[in-house]
Amino acid sequence: MGSSQSQTMQQPELETPWRPFDWGQKEALRKWLENLTPSNPDVKDIKILVVGPAGAGKSSFINSINSAFQGHISSKALVNSAGGFSHSFTEKLKGFTIKNGKTSLPFVFFDIMGLEPEEFHGSKTEDIIKAVFGHVKDGYKFNKEQSIDYKDQHYTSDPSLSDQCFCVVYVLDGNTVQFTDDRLIKKLEIIRKKISDKGIAQVIVMTKVDEACPLVKNDLRKVYTSKKIKKKMELCSGHTGVPMTNIFPVKNYHDEIDIKDDVDVLILKALEQIFHNANDRLKDNETY
Repeated sequence: MGSSQSQTMQQPELETPWRPFDWGQKEALRKWLENLTPSNPDVKDIKILVVGPAGAGKSSFINSINSAFQGHISSKALVNSAGGFSHSFTEKLKGFTIKNGKTSLPFVFFDIMGLEPEEFHGSKTEDIIKAVFGHVKDGYKFNKEQSIDYKDQHYTSDPSLSDQCFCVVYVLDGNTVQFTDDRLIKKLEIIRKKISDKGIAQVIVMTKVDEACPLVKNDLRKVYTSKKIKKKMELCSGHTGVPMTNIFPVKNYHDEIDIKDDVDVLILKALEQIFHNANDRLKDNETY
């Protein structure tokens, strides 16, 4: 094999983006999202549950969405700032509304205790499934020993359409997705099967793409020409069964003090797809 051919094969970047992306669509996306109306008049806010391993960036993703609309860095959802942690910082089911500075958008994102192997007492698959189906009230503190049941004051026995989640967003760390614990994958499989049976939309947000690839760290706009990012997205799809069309690479705000258009547009594009998926499920107008 000639040296030039070998160098070509080792190139970390594709000549053209494998997923076409308009980096100038931020304002159009934000305006469209700010003027959304849920497809069912009985539902004021579309509820979305954010699920993922501890430390993957669930809370940071919610904060990054809010930052994109506020025009400045937001930190509504508390984030563990300690490096190298493996246990969930979120202990309660907590809903976060998204505001554009003046009014609330028709979304409520629910942060939940991180998925962890059982010995670390992360969120239980039963609690996540019950939260999706609207049985768990905002503010419920997760019991590390057992799943919530009908006796708990935070349990809703007969949830309305408005109580239910219409999309589950799996947040996975793109930097470490290849090392994801098999026990966590099994939990994701259980959750996915239970909610797929009800037709609930599922989207993956793959975070930390800047840490996962040097090309992207230097230039976020290379996210769709990076061979490494494409491979990691394929791993995400393989781990969860979610198709590539519903997987979105993002960079959350972490240590920045100012917002950046390229960060925002990836976040907003993911949110657009989350809304489309959730709203399509809402059109069915069925309780779970």
